[in-house]
Amino acid sequence: AALAFARPELAAAVAAEWSAQGEFIEAATMPLTRLANAAIDGVARESAAVAEDVVKYAGSDLVCYRAEEPARLVARQALHWDPVLAFARDDLGARFVLAEGVMFVTQSDEALEAVRRATPRDDAFTLAALHAMTTLTGSALIALAVLRGRLTPDDAWAAAHVDEDWNVELWGGDHEAEQRRAKRLAEMRAAARMMGVE
Repeated sequence: AALAFARPELAAAVAAEWSAQGEFIEAATMPLTRLANAAIDGVARESAAVAEDVVKYAGSDLVCYRAEEPARLVARQALHWDPVLAFARDDLGARFVLAEGVMFVTQSDEALEAVRRATPRDDAFTLAALHAMTTLTGSALIALAVLRGRLTPDDAWAAAHVDEDWNVELWGGDHEAEQRRAKRLAEMRAAARMMGVE
């Protein structure tokens, strides 16, 4: 399949990744190209299954699982996650149930159906980007909020890492974990660029 794009700015961004390669092609430095290949070779053929995977994430969405304590972490989760739930309620018509701790909570069929309706299937690039952002953040609702312009990619990234950042503040960082996070952030930015919301 041709590596082709309807949006010139997306084609230019992918071309820039290729132009930046040296003697050897390093796929790890080309997150937008990898995502485009996934869209063309996979998502375009399996859009229904990919969309359903996004809906599946909403069934156990990150923003629904809250800490019981300490109070500062509870407040920080609310600061980042309550606007996402407000977006789901106001823009999607979906009300999600919250849980404290890690006990699974079942979301209503109506809430999941609202996510299903909001998940685009007619553009493989947008769906691939949405799915990538969902898996990177652990939240279909965060990803949909970015797609709809209710969260910036940076705010979405911060929301997805509330718990991780809290632990880093308490116990310090880890070099390997920081490297993995930097790689995932590059993938997040590629997904946002593919959505056209960078």
